[in-house]
Amino acid sequence: MCRIWKNCSAGLYEDIILGKLPDERYKILDGQYSKEQKELSAEIVGMEAELSGYEEGRRSAEKFITMVDKYQNFEELTTYMLNEFVEKIVVHERDRKGSIETTQEVEIYFNFIGRYLPPHFGEVELTPEEIEEMKKREARKDRLHQNYLKRKANGKQQEYYERTKEKRKQRWMRRKKKSGRKIL
Repeated sequence: MCRIWKNCSAGLYEDIILGKLPDERYKILDGQYSKEQKELSAEIVGMEAELSGYEEGRRSAEKFITMVDKYQNFEELTTYMLNEFVEKIVVHERDRKGSIETTQEVEIYFNFIGRYLPPHFGEVELTPEEIEEMKKREARKDRLHQNYLKRKANGKQQEYYERTKEKRKQRWMRRKKKSGRKIL
């Protein structure tokens, strides 16, 4: 690309010296060539960066496949294995605080491949009955959450918490004894 531009530029320069090209026309053509050279240089830089990204992605995929092959037949999932596979887990804040039924986004980032999105997390076709049921559930959740926020604002939620604290503790102790776990 640079060689072609240099040849064009040299030819243009020769034409102006020999008087075949007026100065104004030379300035216009030279400006166009310079602009085109800058655009092409920027495009080359972008393509080289893209190619580098593809190469890095390929190397990362190869490393991940090697790691999968290493643990192809395992009996027990160990902490060491998890640490080798998982880069990080991001747990987002719940949609509704204080709600028993709520959603919470969890992102899993694997080493070498990044964020994992399971294939079934795409758009799902719902029937009109399912959509109506979901709207009712969401409306109920919203209503309960608003009530919770009102109780929290006027102090009633804290009163309820204090009043039921001992009952919850006793219920927890019974469950622990039933399960046979050691209580500290």
